[in-house]
Amino acid sequence: MTALKKATGDVVFKFEPFVLHVLCRELQDAQLLHSVAIDSGFRNSGITVGRGGKITMAVRSTHSLEVPLSHKGRLMVSEEYIEFLVHVANQKMEENI
Repeated sequence: MTALKKATGDVVFKFEPFVLHVLCRELQDAQLLHSVAIDSGFRNSGITVGRGGKITMAVRSTHSLEVPLSHKGRLMVSEEYIEFLVHVANQKMEENI
């Protein structure tokens, strides 16, 4: 809170979810892993095939959080709300684990 009160610009509270990149030998392997990831709740997962044929499967969660806290140095939320955001982010981290 002390650092936040001293901020002169915009401050954003941001939590980024779990991401796992897996290099796959065959497209079928990536498709199988993709199906498992989606069925397990990792809805933002996807397959990328690079120019050289490299097949990458990304397992991504949807547990992101991005909330503005201050604008031009002016705190826009209460300390209680920031404590709530930290609690929510910690829950999301537990879900990642």
